[in-house]
Amino acid sequence: MKKIYLLAVVLFYFYGQSEAQFSKYIIRFKDKAGTPFSVGDPSKYLSAKAIDRRRKQSIIIDETDLPVNPNYIDSVRLAGNVIILDQSKWLNQVCIATTDVAALDKINHFSFVIASQPLMRPVSIQTPDNNKFNEEVTGATNRTGSNNIDDFYTYGNATGQIHIHEGEYLHNKGFHGEGMLMAILDAGFYHYLSLPAFDSVRNNGQVKETYDFVKNETSVDEDHAHGMQCFSIIAGNIPGQLVGSCPKASYYLYRTEDVSSESPVEEQYWTAAAERADSIGVDVITTSLGYNTFDNPAFNHTYADMNGNTTIVAKAANLAAKKGILVLVAAGNEGNKTWHFIITPADADSVLTVGAVDASGTPAAFSSYGPSSDGRIKPGVASVGVSTALSSPAGAISAGNGTSFATPNLAGLVTCLWQAFQEFSNMDIIQAVERSSSIYNNPDDRIGYGIPNFRIAYEDLAQQRISKNMDAILGNKNIKIFPNPFRDKFSVLLRPSLSGTGAFALYTTSGKLVLRKSVNLQQGQSQFIDFSDLQPLSRGIYILKYADSKMKQSFKLVMH
Repeated sequence: MKKIYLLAVVLFYFYGQSEAQFSKYIIRFKDKAGTPFSVGDPSKYLSAKAIDRRRKQSIIIDETDLPVNPNYIDSVRLAGNVIILDQSKWLNQVCIATTDVAALDKINHFSFVIASQPLMRPVSIQTPDNNKFNEEVTGATNRTGSNNIDDFYTYGNATGQIHIHEGEYLHNKGFHGEGMLMAILDAGFYHYLSLPAFDSVRNNGQVKETYDFVKNETSVDEDHAHGMQCFSIIAGNIPGQLVGSCPKASYYLYRTEDVSSESPVEEQYWTAAAERADSIGVDVITTSLGYNTFDNPAFNHTYADMNGNTTIVAKAANLAAKKGILVLVAAGNEGNKTWHFIITPADADSVLTVGAVDASGTPAAFSSYGPSSDGRIKPGVASVGVSTALSSPAGAISAGNGTSFATPNLAGLVTCLWQAFQEFSNMDIIQAVERSSSIYNNPDDRIGYGIPNFRIAYEDLAQQRISKNMDAILGNKNIKIFPNPFRDKFSVLLRPSLSGTGAFALYTTSGKLVLRKSVNLQQGQSQFIDFSDLQPLSRGIYILKYADSKMKQSFKLVMH
């Protein structure tokens, strides 16, 4: 009863101002009764890739996947002078444009309607501009890099923002985003069709779809530059000047932000775009947008609303994650402002929220603070958002400041990591990224678990993969060692033929003992033994010997 009462108070406040003051509304429906769609036949509303993503992650198709009842939509559209702008099957609502008071009254009396909620004033009385995207972008020193592929993949100006995460480790293993689908939800992608940073993307046909949810049109090339700058951090490819964190994925560019105004309708646009990305089968959503205050203060969110499940956009972000999409969100640039805290959907409980540091790891003063209002660790991690290398609207390689730029940098690397471990769920990947981070055991409200290290995250997931598939990996053998060659640690997979004690000893080729380790054995039970407690070793060849009461074996290992 309390929620219904609060909604009634809010609606009374808005309607008391006069319906004519508003032009866009959310119409919320009670159910999906009578829908022609069913959970048993998802191919009618989900692509094969979207269904496969759910299957891989054991996600059940449920009522939230069903499209909004088309009969309800028709009834709303025919109620008067009403235009349907978009719809949300997840939240079971439509967004409409109208100033027809009689039509709204009729809609509110439909038996299947919960309520209408105003979202936006008519254009004539909106604030003409906001400074939401006035993030600092300056010229960058042109660090040309070398021609050696091992020298950070010739990243040029982007070297620091990749290397702080050991992102080159993934790229040098051949993971650049191939086969992965990423949606970028932003304010526009100004001149991505002609700027030099995107020539590889264009030539390879990597942009698979564009859509402007603000204007309901397909073109996004003429809109704001903010999304283009974020896109260049991910997909830019000018070797020696700017190479992005995920240059070979496929991209879906969606405009959901109207920079000329600030109203909650943009949260609905974001929701519609996320649902479109889901239905296509997108793997990753990255967004450098956030909301807390609006042109009409009556719509403003409070810090109490930053609890992960209150705002339209936070609910949508959580549902995207529930459908198996890995969602990354910028924390916000409110750290040195009055608001101070994260803004929505950074508060959503199932997304990876990204704060900003410089290339040396120092937190940016502007990066929004956590926690969420219900006490969860936010941001989750941090990436380079100070002097981040990106493309300017004129095509020059510039530097930008903002969590807006930290987020795509990390999103690209997360996508490459998931490419390497596609059998894992979105939340498995997020947890591995968090565990790899610099202050995982002592998180704070500035950078959360810290700065992720993608070599550590890769090794973590590789060990998990082995642990889940021990018997298949061993086959008819009883012992395997990996990786070999190794860098600073290696592991042994063992299936003992008896119970008791086994012993390992590591020697140099000259016979010097480097390490001993004893393990308890249980016959037939595969076990994973980690050798990360090695003293500093020199590169070269080593001999690992294993012995138990039944057998002895020796193995040659190479440290590189």
